[in-house]
Amino acid sequence: MASFKIEGGHLLSGTITPQGAKNEALQVICASLLTSDEVTICNVPNIRDVNNLIQLLCDIGVSVEKKSPGTFTFRAASLRMDYLESDQFVHQCSQLRGSVLMIGPLLARMGKAVITKPGGDKIGRRRLDTHFLGFKSLGAQFRHIPERNLYEIGAKRLKGTYMLLDEASVTGTANIVMAAVLARGTTTIYNAACEPYVQQLCNMLNQMGARISGIGSNLLTIEGVTSLHGTSHTLLPDMIEVGSFIGMAAMCGDGVRIKNAAPKQLGIIPDAFRRLGIKIKTEGEDIMVPRQRHYVVDSFIDGTIMTLADAPWPGLTPDLLSVLIVVATQARGTVLFHQKMFESRLFFVDKLIDMGAQIILCDPHRAVVVGHDRKLTLRAQRMSSPDIRAGIALLIAAMSAQGVSQISNIEQIDRGYENIEGRLNALGAKIERVDS
Repeated sequence: MASFKIEGGHLLSGTITPQGAKNEALQVICASLLTSDEVTICNVPNIRDVNNLIQLLCDIGVSVEKKSPGTFTFRAASLRMDYLESDQFVHQCSQLRGSVLMIGPLLARMGKAVITKPGGDKIGRRRLDTHFLGFKSLGAQFRHIPERNLYEIGAKRLKGTYMLLDEASVTGTANIVMAAVLARGTTTIYNAACEPYVQQLCNMLNQMGARISGIGSNLLTIEGVTSLHGTSHTLLPDMIEVGSFIGMAAMCGDGVRIKNAAPKQLGIIPDAFRRLGIKIKTEGEDIMVPRQRHYVVDSFIDGTIMTLADAPWPGLTPDLLSVLIVVATQARGTVLFHQKMFESRLFFVDKLIDMGAQIILCDPHRAVVVGHDRKLTLRAQRMSSPDIRAGIALLIAAMSAQGVSQISNIEQIDRGYENIEGRLNALGAKIERVDS
């Protein structure tokens, strides 16, 4: 187990470039299973979750070659179907939530897949019903194997149909789309997620020969084809990392440029920070965050307290609420945060309270933050990272605090952020990775 030792109080300045998008990488890497041709994917982030998925594909027989840093080729010409049914494969899947995205492609191309409860962040219930209901609508059949705590799913050939998703699940939509592209007939998916990463997946599949229309909306139409071919695809910058860098620059920056941030793909993320009073400039594909000596929280037009709540795209992504909460601790004003999608994601605020933040945790979904207006800095603490996003939020808090903090369980942060200490130290941070 490793920890971060952070000496707070150092101002960051300079330029930082975001990594490729983690969530998009998990989707498009799994999409390579849909063809026996070579698929090239560029701007792949070197992070734990993505590396574990690539290793999992290698284990099932996918030929993977690293052409250069961030560029990989995948050729799923000969898959080890016997390994897909092994206890070792089931154990590997249980450690990686992204493995669930293999089910749709395997079901579509090979006619069967194995489902077990995937791993990932411990942020509350993250049900897979949307995936299962979608596959069932396409004609798949499930067989429960209680002694192994898994399901086998199979179908000789999936059949297109109309479906109304019970929720706009990003991974659910991606999985169903990947299953439907090789189904017989036309599939219509209503209440589909429309995040940029789902759009990227659909565009990539179309480049491979799929016929998907309605991309960018919540109504997707997929005309099934008999086969797909290879392609080359480049990942977007990770919008969660871009938002994290905006938060860092606001809390402890002395002028930070986020290069190649693709601001047009960020939706309302910049506006969420602006509602906390953060000044942000867009310069072409870059985002510039000047030093924020003070920032004042907006109020609504009727004068009521500012509320920031997560919602499906194009609403505010839940992955950035943790960062926004930390930024709000040094604002002038009060903000109510409403985390609707995960009932355990706000529990990390007890660590911020120990650091001196003024936060009232109303219930598992709501927290009120009363900002210090930089009149009282946070105190250094020893902490543990409960999940990826809370981990990066705690790192931001520690960088702004006076004294030396230590964050353990940083493997959680490594799952989503590539060489984060090296890149931040290049801006002037003082972060050391140590063995616990």
